Amino acid sequence: MTNIKKIKILIVDDETAIADLVEVYLKNDGYEVFKFYNAKDALECVKKEDLDLAILDVMLPDIDGFSLCHHIRNDHFYPIIMLTAKVEDMDKITGLTLGADDYMTKPFNPLELMARVKTQLRRYTRYNSANAALETPEPKEIDIRGLHISKTEHKCTLNGKALPLTPIEFSILWYLCNSKGKVVASEELFEAVWGEKYFDNNNTVMAHIARLREKMQEPARKPKVIKTVWGVGYTIE
Repeated sequence: MTNIKKIKILIVDDETAIADLVEVYLKNDGYEVFKFYNAKDALECVKKEDLDLAILDVMLPDIDGFSLCHHIRNDHFYPIIMLTAKVEDMDKITGLTLGADDYMTKPFNPLELMARVKTQLRRYTRYNSANAALETPEPKEIDIRGLHISKTEHKCTLNGKALPLTPIEFSILWYLCNSKGKVVASEELFEAVWGEKYFDNNNTVMAHIARLREKMQEPARKPKVIKTVWGVGYTIE
């Protein structure tokens, strides 16, 4: 009998009822779950286990979820979904800027969370697969003035220095590079990368672009690689 590796998902939430409920839904879908009610125990798990996705609550009793997300992003690039009772845009932008891939506000529908988990896992698997290039007729690698990005290897370098990109960040950069010379609207970029309908006042793209520029050590006011066309979108010339 062939052994199929179970997908490992971390859930961290000090609201036991929510953590337990999410665990039930995840296990029912066949995932292996590592559940914790505090960040300290979760970090020990992150060091030991080869995880595939993390679901983090923002408000935790020891280390807040944003800090936990930052700790994870220092060494790992699997998808992170943030959960929070707060609805302010700034909280969402903070989480996305620190490397989160998605964001859900409590209370939420567990079925919607499961759908988002599957979407993130599909994207993560696709962009980390050695066969990813077989899915579309796109080029395997792109070079633009010192920026080298490889879709087959899921690697990116800028002036010879590796850029540690999350799956979402890689997808954004690849889409912009593959659209070289074209101004890509925020709506188009969001719908192409996230596969969801874009709504007005959505700051998700802006937050991820800011994070990409930070990793590239780009000046915020005069970026050299990803340029903003105000009122339209973004471009790589």
